[in-house]
Amino acid sequence: MVGYPEVSAASLALIERLNAHGVRASVLTKGPLPAELLDPRFDRGNTLGISLVSLDEGFRARFEPGAAPYRERIAALARLHAAGRRTLVHIEPYPTPNIVQQEIGPLLSAVAFVDELYFGGWNYSPLPGEPGRRDSFYHEQARIVRAFCRRQGIRATVGS
Repeated sequence: MVGYPEVSAASLALIERLNAHGVRASVLTKGPLPAELLDPRFDRGNTLGISLVSLDEGFRARFEPGAAPYRERIAALARLHAAGRRTLVHIEPYPTPNIVQQEIGPLLSAVAFVDELYFGGWNYSPLPGEPGRRDSFYHEQARIVRAFCRRQGIRATVGS
């Protein structure tokens, strides 16, 4: 966790212990994944992922205070992927245009290297707006995500 080295150390120790017993780990964070995950004591089959719903740092400051800047998350994930680790990105809960104005294309392009991608809507509060418009928006975004993942050879799990 960003700003809590003791949590990062404990997380790495737990992953190492799981791996030592033949259990692969799946990690998801809003921080930069540590380079230590490249160490041979960690199973190459672990799945290493980040949560990323925008490239807009103003959005991050408002809705993800304390989370690592997007550029740092993506760079750390890309380094792990380049070293042969299994990587994923969770693009959920993806915000509607009334929350932040953005196109999904640049976000997808920023993580085009990942092995796996999860996409889903913002379903836990009324903030995304009226259900009909929200659903229509998410159906269109899901279509874009599916097409992108097919072109890139990325395994996708897409909700709408």
